[in-house]
Order: sequence, then structure tokens, then C-alpha cells
Amino acid sequence: MRKQIVAFGRELPESLVDSLQNEFEVTVIFQPKLEKAAFAKAIQNAHGLIGAGVKLEPELLDAARRLEIISSVSVGYDNYDLEYLNRRGILLTNTPDVLTETTADMAFALVMATARRVVELAEYIKEGRWQQNIDRSLFGTDVHGKRLGIIGYGRIGQAIARRGHFGFDMQIAYWNRRPKAEAETLKARFCHLDELLREADFLCVTVPLTAETDHLIGSREFALMQPNAIFINIARGRVVDEKALISALRHGQIRAAGLDVFEREPLAADSPLLTMSNVVVTPHIGSATQETRRAMAELAVKNLSAGLRGERPADLVNPSVWESSRQGFASQKL
Repeated sequence: MRKQIVAFGRELPESLVDSLQNEFEVTVIFQPKLEKAAFAKAIQNAHGLIGAGVKLEPELLDAARRLEIISSVSVGYDNYDLEYLNRRGILLTNTPDVLTETTADMAFALVMATARRVVELAEYIKEGRWQQNIDRSLFGTDVHGKRLGIIGYGRIGQAIARRGHFGFDMQIAYWNRRPKAEAETLKARFCHLDELLREADFLCVTVPLTAETDHLIGSREFALMQPNAIFINIARGRVVDEKALISALRHGQIRAAGLDVFEREPLAADSPLLTMSNVVVTPHIGSATQETRRAMAELAVKNLSAGLRGERPADLVNPSVWESSRQGFASQKL
């Protein structure tokens, strides 16, 4: 009997669903909002899940007693309880690398949009307010030659640093759990987080959401920043205390913010962020290009198929589960 797959949340290209259908039984439930009871019923006999954008809590996954692998069409995996998956021996894979450059592009789009007040001044024209040359009150600020601080120097952080260094002759500094040897090629300086906050003209957050980074940036951290600093978050919303950010913007502790992620998504219609002229908001589109989402889906399908065939997926989040399963298999043969 063929193994069963449930594809959920983020829609997969039809050709990739067809390729899975050639080998597995596939149930497709791409819906804006999944009813928990219906989803739990759908995954009861699933050996594999593939998708993104849905928080798969333990009580939901308890229904899937045959589950072997979850292939997430994302690089972040904070929608999954890793301890629970490890305990049950369920493999989790993600899609790193393929979205690095696209997400770094998005970070710099927010840097440019906030610095040059692109959205604000586009609306200024659309509202019919451009009657003469603008005065100093509407001037932006330069990007080239400024100090770029990067919080988290992984693949995306380094891609942002390359853009700043080679494209805009920016001085690069970064904070990370440990220094990176690769930083030397960009003359990027490793420093303590507090020092980075005090010195940077632009601060880009790229760290994953973990217990350690939850609300990493709050009132204390915003108070350390320069009044002219511009804050960019393309990581996860909960890395930043949103109330503290709103307060910092209101009281002039920082100049502006560019945000692609929020503590609660979608962003509430009554969020103060939507009424602030010095804030540029986008709907979590860091990887949302046709080319990148296709590449992510293809990688997720490869990971899923490998795991269900008993092969080691290329992008394991929890490799210890794989090693444990191999050891168990070896002992059974003996």
C-alpha cells in the first residue's frame, strides 16, 4: 500500500503535487484557515505532511499516529514543537539556502524605502499634495557610507552584509552567538549587542525565533539606539517586543522602521503601526517571489520523498531522530 501525504497551508505548484501522486497517495487541503477538527481527521493516516503557514501543535499531531516526516516549505520552524517531534521520532525538514538572496533583497528594499521615505512620499503625490518642491521636513537620509548593524550573522545576515558592503560602501558590524570567519572578507566587525545598538545607523534583525531570541529587542534595547537609527525586521515578529517598538517610534527614540513580520499575523487592522508615516510594513513577503517559492516547494518535495523512501533528507532540522532510527534499524537486523 502506498504511503499517504497531506499537503496543507501554502499551495504547491500543480506539477509538484502530480509528481508526488506518482509515488504516494496525496490529499490536498490548501485553505486560508484550517479547521482543527477537519485537519486532525485528514492527517489520521498520513505518513508525511508538507506545507507551511500553519502552527502544528502537539495536540493536533497526536491524531497522526503513522506520521514519519513533516516537510516545511520554509526556513523557519517555530511553528513546530521540536521536542515533541523528537520524542515521537518524527523527522522535520526545512528549505534553507534557496531563499537567502531573495530575503536579503527584501531587507534592502525596506532599508531603501524607510531611508528615502518612498512609501510616505508616494502617498504624498497620490493625495495631490505635491504642489511645489518639498522642504526639509520631507527629506530622507542617505544609505551609502552608513553603519549597518546586523543582528544574527547566518546566511541571510551575510547576504545583507554583502549588499551593504559592495553595493553601498557601508561599514558592517554584527552580533551573533559566535564570530564568523567569513566576516573578514567584508571587514565586518563582531561586537556585543549593546555596542551594535548604540553605533548602527541601520539595524537589521535576521535571527531565528527561539526561547533565547523571543523579545530579544525590547524597551531597553530601543533606548540604546540612536535617534536617527532605522530598524528593520525580516526575521520573526516575536523577536521584537512590538509595544516597545511602537513606543520607541512615537517618542523619537528611533527614526523609522521597516517591518515584514509581526508578533501576530496578519497584522490587526487597528495596529498603531499602520498609522505611522515613518513605518513601512509588508505582509511577510521575504521569500515571496515566483522563482524562490518554486525552488522552496521543489526542495520540500525532495525532502519529503526522501524521508518516506527511507533515505536521509538533505535538510533535516532534527538529525538526531534520523540517527536514532538508523541505530534502531541496525539493531533489528542483528
